Amino acid sequence: MSADLTVAMITLNEEKAVAKVITSIQEVVPEAEVLLVDSSSDATAEIAESLGARVIRQYPPKGYGPAMETALRSASGSVVVTLDCDDTYPADRIPQLANLVLKDGWDVVDGDRLEKRPDAMKLQNYIGNWLLAGVASVLFRKRLRDLHSGMRAYRASMIKDLKFDAQGAALPVELLLRPLKSGYKVHVVPIEYKLRIGDSTMRPLETIHWTLRRILRVRFT
Repeated sequence: MSADLTVAMITLNEEKAVAKVITSIQEVVPEAEVLLVDSSSDATAEIAESLGARVIRQYPPKGYGPAMETALRSASGSVVVTLDCDDTYPADRIPQLANLVLKDGWDVVDGDRLEKRPDAMKLQNYIGNWLLAGVASVLFRKRLRDLHSGMRAYRASMIKDLKFDAQGAALPVELLLRPLKSGYKVHVVPIEYKLRIGDSTMRPLETIHWTLRRILRVRFT
């Protein structure tokens, strides 16, 4: 399985976490390609390369969306598992998510952090995520809880054919809803979520605005 797998991450000044995260990935899927699209001004890229990761430099930064599009479309594996490089997501679940695509035929597998509120998530963030996911669930007629998960498995051939807008915030919302609208098979599995290493760069108001914008744009265009 590992030779068919790319684990892709978007990194911005993650030198405190990157070695731990890459090592944890390599322990569970040692043959997988580890791919970083990196816009760091610190030593993140150098640390990643020293551990055998493939690094695509995107500097100066172009934003999360263009970086994620580059990662997804540059992966060599037939399945791409995305992961945040802050040690919040369980690397030991990578094989499960990848096999749901490779062996069970799903096109997207969403790692759902929000089956219940994780200790690592503030209550207001949990409520906001729940409400926005409720809007999407009604409009797309599928129970969704986590529109913003950083841990998903995607079939690479689907990504190749999928048309999405990488500009602007909240791209994970479109990467979940666009396949659903296009008739691809989307599956949801609960995962754990831990406290991050390093500081968060999330902007709540911008995220809410772009989440609603992407939900409505995907549904009605």
